[in-house]
Amino acid sequence: MFRFLCVAALLASNVLAQKSCPVTPPPDPPFVPPAPYPANADAGMFWHGDKDLWTLLRVNGMWHGLPYHANEGYFNKLFLWKPGFDGRKEGRPDITVVVRALLGPTPPVTSRGGTNAFIYPMWAMLTGVTFPASGCWEVTASNEGHKLTFVVSVQP
Repeated sequence: MFRFLCVAALLASNVLAQKSCPVTPPPDPPFVPPAPYPANADAGMFWHGDKDLWTLLRVNGMWHGLPYHANEGYFNKLFLWKPGFDGRKEGRPDITVVVRALLGPTPPVTSRGGTNAFIYPMWAMLTGVTFPASGCWEVTASNEGHKLTFVVSVQP
C-alpha cells in the first residue's frame, strides 16, 4: 500500500509540474531536419529547431532521473545537430548554453564548451547542461550565431 501511495504521489507531482510549466510542445507540422539527417525522431521524442540548429526533445517535456551533483545541481547531456557538422574536423564546437528558471528566483546559469558525438550514421555536437534545482527551465543553446530555445520540466 505504501509503495502504491508513493507512486501515486510521484505521478501527481509530475502532472502538476507539467501543468505549471509551459514545456515546449512538438511543432505542428513537425520539424524535419534537412537531408541526410533522419526525418523521424525516436518514439516519444520530436525534433525541435530549424534548418540551422536542432535537437531532440521528449514529447512530455520532462527531464527526470538526472544525476545530482552536490553544490551544482541536476546534470544532463544536450545533443545538437547542424548541417554538415563533422566531429573529425571540429572536435570542440563552440556551444553556449543559458538556463533560466521560469518559476523561481534562481538566477540564469551560463556554460560554454562542447565536444562531438557520433550517433550512427551522423555526427552531433554535445554539451553538458546543469540545472541548479528542479523546476521549470528555459534552455537557450547557441553555436556560430544560431540559437535554439526550449522549455523543459526538470524533475528529480
